[in-house]
Amino acid sequence: MDTVSLPLSEAWENQYDLPHPKARVFSLIEPFRRLEPAELDALATIAISKSYEKGETLFHEGTPCVGIHVIAQGAVKILKTTPAGRQIVLAGERAPATVAEVPVFDGGDYPATVVAVQPTESLLILRADFHALCRRNPELPLRFLEIFGKRLRTLVNLVERITFGNLRQRLAQSLLDFAELAGANTFAMPETQEQLAVRLGTVREVVSRNLSRFQTEGLIRLVRRDVEIIDKQGLQAEANTAI
Repeated sequence: MDTVSLPLSEAWENQYDLPHPKARVFSLIEPFRRLEPAELDALATIAISKSYEKGETLFHEGTPCVGIHVIAQGAVKILKTTPAGRQIVLAGERAPATVAEVPVFDGGDYPATVVAVQPTESLLILRADFHALCRRNPELPLRFLEIFGKRLRTLVNLVERITFGNLRQRLAQSLLDFAELAGANTFAMPETQEQLAVRLGTVREVVSRNLSRFQTEGLIRLVRRDVEIIDKQGLQAEANTAI
């Protein structure tokens, strides 16, 4: 049996009575958690451990899909890049989670790029192995349909914000997304103000001015690139302001 051990937290290791650390990771993720222990252990033996530093790319948009990635530790952002080099973050995912679900089913290339926003551990299930798992467990693809539905809702909300939302709304939502990725209300901004401005379709000075306004209004505390969300409900209200 594969003896590779991920640096899982003590809480994770003690929560499930499974001998393999990778199996314990799979047992925490909704589509896999209802599998029998023997199936989880079998899955653990074929999963390939991958490690990424902050800023490293798990896979690039347009490259052939190798398999599905299970984020065991850390966090990633899913982004698209325009021919002009502008980037837009479609979503963020914190462990435990999966990414690259769509191409592993439809056989197409990766539709977006995935980048680690902090040190990240991933378990890669090769596409052929994933298909074999689905054939043995016909209910598994149905569970992934729930993930597809959530992804679609996220994209619809993103299109709505970009199309109809103002800059303050988009900036407030970006701060909330950063906090969710960090798993805390205090975090270091994973993007410079220049990068954030490009993604939001504006210039750095406008981003800086609105961050200062958020601070004056008591929504956040900002020290260089360190952000503390003081009034999360207020920031959420700003992000959801009716147009």
